[in-house]
Amino acid sequence: MMRPVTSYVLRRLGQAAFILWGAFTLTFVLLQVMPGDAVLVKFQDPDLGLTPQQIAAIRVAYGADASLPVQYLQTAGRVLRGDFGYSVQAGVPVRDLVAAALPTTLRLAFCGLVCAVAGAAGLAVAVNLAPFRMLGAWLRMLPALWGAVPVFWFGIALIQVVSFQLHLIPLIGVGPWVGMILPALAISLPVAAPLAQVLLRAADDIQARPFVTVARMKGADRARVLFRHVAPNAILPFLTVAGLVFGELLAGAVVTETIFGLNGLGQLTQQAVAGQDVSVLQAIVLISALGFVIINFCIDLLYPLLDPRLRGRRG
Repeated sequence: MMRPVTSYVLRRLGQAAFILWGAFTLTFVLLQVMPGDAVLVKFQDPDLGLTPQQIAAIRVAYGADASLPVQYLQTAGRVLRGDFGYSVQAGVPVRDLVAAALPTTLRLAFCGLVCAVAGAAGLAVAVNLAPFRMLGAWLRMLPALWGAVPVFWFGIALIQVVSFQLHLIPLIGVGPWVGMILPALAISLPVAAPLAQVLLRAADDIQARPFVTVARMKGADRARVLFRHVAPNAILPFLTVAGLVFGELLAGAVVTETIFGLNGLGQLTQQAVAGQDVSVLQAIVLISALGFVIINFCIDLLYPLLDPRLRGRRG
């Protein structure tokens, strides 16, 4: 008989595979109904001097002349082998373009997530340990302000203040990790807002539980109650939202990488949209969906480790 943990992992893997298939299918359909043709955009240029017969041969080479069901099956077969085809605009395998741009976006997403988690957790601690009630009330208003600030405006403000006026972090001539400080701060601000709101609400709910009241009656101070009793129980909804907003980090990379001149998936997406490069766009969507699935799968596996009640329920 299959163990409950193994059954749970297999079930989650099946759900992850279904999500990836759905993302691939939906992306394929939406990109195919998009007006325009990447081959014609690049090669139907009078300056190139190509004849209609040559353009038709190029369409055959890229598989653009096949019917939609045939293109779907051919594309799905290539993706299963790890082959995303060739970029019409760049003329190189899509896999090479993604491999060159992916490390920058992963660094940006990782640093942005760390900044968002640290900001949300720090705000939650400050609210619960504020010496004055009015100060805590004012601090509670910050997540709404964070969520209202546009990413592009905050990124430009960071460049103007930190780089141009204070000369603390230059935009060029820095290492790959130092150069991520300002972009990570810019991309983390709207992500930290929902994280902070969820953490504050979870902390408020847990502080009203009887076991917290008992801990206070035994003489535990505010810091001990917060870190010993409230934080471990509030971490589960916090992790859930952190996994969900990881996709927002990847989406925000398009704007942030453009502002800071980073050569990542955001810049690659912008170029692919301008050139209607369907193969590149589909690869970027699938990689983003894969990252989203992996993060949430890891969070699901962490739940039983963080909450013993879940271990007993699944057992």
